[in-house]
Amino acid sequence: MLLLAEERAAEYRAKGWWTDETIDDLLQRNRVELADQLALVDPANRGVLDGKPPRRLSWHDVGDEVDKTAAALLSIGLRKGDVVTYQTPNCVETVILALACARIGLVISPVVTAYRHHELNYVLDTVKPKAVITLAHFAKHDHAAMMLKLKEGRDLQVLILGGNAPEGTIDFDALIAGANPDNAKGYVKAEPVSADDLFTIFWTSGTESRPKGVPREHRLWIVNGRIVSEAAEIRKGDVLLNPFPLVNIGSFGMVMPWLLHGGRLVLHHPFDLKVYLKQIDDEKVNYTIAAPAILNNVLKSPALVEGIDLSSLRAIGSGSAPLSPWMIEGYAEQYGIEICNMYGSNEGATLFSGPAHVPNHSDRARYFPRMGVDGIDWQGETANMIQTRLVDPETEEEITTPGIAGEMRFQGASTFSGYFGAPELTERAFDDKGYYKTGDLFEIVSGDGEARFYRFVGRCKDIIVRGGVNISPAELDDLLTAHPALQEAAVVGMPDDVLGERVCAAVVPLGDDVPDLPSLNAWLKEQGLAVFKLPERMEVVTSLPRNAMNKVVRRELFDQVMSQIKAR
Repeated sequence: MLLLAEERAAEYRAKGWWTDETIDDLLQRNRVELADQLALVDPANRGVLDGKPPRRLSWHDVGDEVDKTAAALLSIGLRKGDVVTYQTPNCVETVILALACARIGLVISPVVTAYRHHELNYVLDTVKPKAVITLAHFAKHDHAAMMLKLKEGRDLQVLILGGNAPEGTIDFDALIAGANPDNAKGYVKAEPVSADDLFTIFWTSGTESRPKGVPREHRLWIVNGRIVSEAAEIRKGDVLLNPFPLVNIGSFGMVMPWLLHGGRLVLHHPFDLKVYLKQIDDEKVNYTIAAPAILNNVLKSPALVEGIDLSSLRAIGSGSAPLSPWMIEGYAEQYGIEICNMYGSNEGATLFSGPAHVPNHSDRARYFPRMGVDGIDWQGETANMIQTRLVDPETEEEITTPGIAGEMRFQGASTFSGYFGAPELTERAFDDKGYYKTGDLFEIVSGDGEARFYRFVGRCKDIIVRGGVNISPAELDDLLTAHPALQEAAVVGMPDDVLGERVCAAVVPLGDDVPDLPSLNAWLKEQGLAVFKLPERMEVVTSLPRNAMNKVVRRELFDQVMSQIKAR
């Protein structure tokens, strides 16, 4: 694995971007200073998950349960540096488990609950965990039986959370109940965890190839928490609602501000819009995250929030797909809620567009502050902790002129050092200047006479090439999402013998009034879209295929559309 040069690490430490603080240090501080304050709240509908009542824990409770869970892990022979995989729902025990691993120096490599033998075989073969933790059954699937099958031929212990542990597995609940928390405290003193120690191996979404393991150390997570806190303007004691499982930087990016600011973390799983909205009201949530499609749906269907008090909610972070200006403006005007446009990846590439940096709602949907560039100043510490540049992916020439699309490249205090166990992938992931190649196209945009902004154009490999002209699917997705008769939509490139590719729009109608292609294109032209970008085919679909980060999986959408066409 590539490592940052020692001089760079020394520079980051000298500037205070990297400190000696660990994730457990944050927990232990809150455990003492905020002992009786409510800290962690289960999904309101937890009974749907495993039949258990929702739990509400103080910081004191969290600290005690972390010690007992850590002691239980030590009791089965796990030691600092060992890898643990968990496949559990978004409940308080999952947060406790992650914090317990951080406390004693274990490395977590979690997976989504939907993974089955195919995906799990790859993960287990790659990271070789010493233990895997799951429920006996979840969502009508026998996870225990699956894990026992996967255990064959592997040095792997299977721990069952929530009871009903079958033969060949370990009852993790019983193990925790009988553990001595002093053993964890003693182990931490004997084997202290460093901010330089590896903590997570998260998995990329795998939209282009098999998922890649992304290692992140404690120090990178501390930086991530600071960046998210700045982007969302999170304050001390804020109530945060996390609707996503703790398996990637988007969801764990909610845990870090919670720890940094000693607030309350409210969990949600599985996603249920009515429950989610009621949690905002009941818990007086100040900040949450949501996919653009969800936010669009709520804004188009005001009946969904009838009787719901959203007044506590200051901001919502959204990303993984382009945001629409009408949506950001709508939330500000109707509910007084600011939408923060977030761009990021497990690898640590981070840009954000919030009210402090981009007060204009329309601009916020389209532009990101051009942070990390010499000569362009922005308030806050994020702009200093990252460096960005645009590069022509074909020639590797740096782009500094507005209006020319180039690949976004990152380096900085939050950027990873390389993929786990994959030196070839790592070598291809960084350029000769040490910048991470995101695979995303942006262009520089002038503002107030200065080239102060970036605009997202699309994925390098997503670009539709029609007659030699590049068309950004993201741009069309953005426009189509605002169509009043559509719940959601996305475009793909369809093969064409003459032009190479033509644009096809896959649309999910909002109701029975389904627009036809001519009316759809008439509406797009009213929005000012160039004629050569107009869809030349339209397919009505029931839903768009999305990955765990709620990004449209364009390859799957293409296959879905082609299947529909061939079936006729």
